[in-house]
Amino acid sequence: MRLKTALLSGVLPLAIAAYSHAEILPASQTSNSWFSDGKALTENKAGNTANNSSAKNVILFVGDGMGISTLTAARILQGQQNGQTGEENFLSFESFPYSALVKTYNVDAQTPDSAGTMTAMISGVKTDAGVIGVSEAVERGDCESAQQNPLITAIELAELKGMATGIISTARITHATPAAAYAKSADRNWEDISDMPAAAVTAGCEDIASQLVNFESNLEARISGIDVDGIDVVMGGGRRHFLPKDASANSPDALSSVEGDRTDGRNLVTEWQTQYADGKYVFDETGFLAIDPENTTRLFGLFNESHMQYEADRNNDIAGEPSLRDMTAKAIQILDNNPEGFFMMVESGRIDHAHHAGNAYGALTDAIELSEAVAKAVELTNPEETLIIVTADHSHVFTIAGYPKRGNPILGKVVSVGKTSPELAADGMPYTTLGYTNGNGFRDLGDETDADAGYDLPIKTGRQDLLFVDTESPGYHQEALVPLGSETHAGEDVGVYAKGPGASLVSGTNEQNLIFHVMDYAADLVNAANAKQVAP
Repeated sequence: MRLKTALLSGVLPLAIAAYSHAEILPASQTSNSWFSDGKALTENKAGNTANNSSAKNVILFVGDGMGISTLTAARILQGQQNGQTGEENFLSFESFPYSALVKTYNVDAQTPDSAGTMTAMISGVKTDAGVIGVSEAVERGDCESAQQNPLITAIELAELKGMATGIISTARITHATPAAAYAKSADRNWEDISDMPAAAVTAGCEDIASQLVNFESNLEARISGIDVDGIDVVMGGGRRHFLPKDASANSPDALSSVEGDRTDGRNLVTEWQTQYADGKYVFDETGFLAIDPENTTRLFGLFNESHMQYEADRNNDIAGEPSLRDMTAKAIQILDNNPEGFFMMVESGRIDHAHHAGNAYGALTDAIELSEAVAKAVELTNPEETLIIVTADHSHVFTIAGYPKRGNPILGKVVSVGKTSPELAADGMPYTTLGYTNGNGFRDLGDETDADAGYDLPIKTGRQDLLFVDTESPGYHQEALVPLGSETHAGEDVGVYAKGPGASLVSGTNEQNLIFHVMDYAADLVNAANAKQVAP
């Protein structure tokens, strides 16, 4: 119980009550300096801010690859789509009262990957690139080292506390960011057993998809004397990792002749349905829309063989897919049936993928959809009892350049102040405001809304004559300087935005693992979970 002290103003803010290193956490976590330093900094921040309530609910939104330049360009594009000049616009979460910067590097990498960054945010421990839910002591690909160095995540602590829990992603639900919420793996690529080396399987390591379905039993086996009910809402892509390599198991909207990848014969969808007889499994928009949240306690949605569609391309899905905002709304309506509150992680995963493909239109459209999902969450929750954090795991080598005039189309060619025609570079050709430092480079695909379509073409970097090219079309891919098979992440800081109980702890420039400690402090996750374990 945190103590309250009276200030001269009469306000009774929550004083710093040291939240303990509880027994529920393994030594690989509590003895880790990343964890202890993050805990100490959170307590110090709390002592200098007025936190007068605790969080019943926590929602963590992650825009994968949503760096500062992406936010800037997305806000301008959204404003221009709404008839404004654009620059004056705000994305929904940019009006949150508290914001900060976080440093994204992995322990072993200056420019990070999503596995290491999400592990930091969800466990309080920064770790190596490519590993999930385990500390930096792990050697990537080494099963035994992963088994010896597990980390407990915020969603596991929420389960132990008795909260409802949910995970949503527009990427494969077994992909690095969502997987870090529930799995422990020496390699982010072990999404199903067919992706694993035989030695790892023999050593007893479990693939990520299997860990999701076995989340409840695995957590109960890991921590003696506890009883949890498993993750209540899971929605995303990645069906192939849950289905056997057998055409008879194909979904009605399967794109491949054999949809499943699993080589162990297991059908994890049917295993989940057997385990949770009261649960609802859906694979298309029709099934999703039919879900009554007031009378649903558990939902499992796998809407695509691989990643879900880009928001710009969603209408082209064979069976239809729900939007990120609709998934967020449905999840909240289900999770808030639990009087103990809920913890939910929501990822807009395809911002990252569109950037990798060099397609700014796709990345910005998905970033705008994330903003709409956040707005929906704000609408459906009580601000006095819900902590909402919006951040990114890392940035991209995505730039806003030139000297375009106010209101110039953000996807367009640079037109300078006082001019009506595009500015010409030293080579005599026009250039766009947006560009990439590296990647596949220029593509002119017109109205194509699938950003990945550009991968089918040869790499084409360097300058192109854009005079008669519509750079504002969905299928335009910006020029790139360095030729690579895929555009890369960047290493600069990313923003974090917060509102609700505990949000005032989000300030300054911090290590990325601080986000866990803010959520823990606000919702008292570790202490509550520990109390459940030691309670008679």
